Amino acid sequence: MSTTGLKVLVIDDSNTIRRSAEIFLKQGGHEVMLAEDGFDALSKVNDYEPHLIFCDILMPRLDGYQTCAIIKRNAKFSGVPVVMLSSKDGVFDKARGRMVGSQDYLTKPFTKDQLLQTVQQFGTAK
Repeated sequence: MSTTGLKVLVIDDSNTIRRSAEIFLKQGGHEVMLAEDGFDALSKVNDYEPHLIFCDILMPRLDGYQTCAIIKRNAKFSGVPVVMLSSKDGVFDKARGRMVGSQDYLTKPFTKDQLLQTVQQFGTAK
């Protein structure tokens, strides 16, 4: 099955990260929706129904763990893969991400190849 044209939601409070993720993903042939924090993301998940979500851990108001846990609690979206984004490559963060239901972990700053490889990995699972 072809993995092109996946709908990907990127949640990050950093404009730089959102923009680079959007550029990389569009170059990979994917549709991109951006959210700047967890609250913003929750309404967009509902409207946009993404195939894959990248979620930053450190965000104001609602952090990535809380955002992921809320998304996973919704039966409609519990099967959507969530990949945590963090500038720290910590074992604790990875373990905590798994506890709230995230599938994987990507350390920032990521390269275009790393990002697209992750999308491909989870995109084929649909």
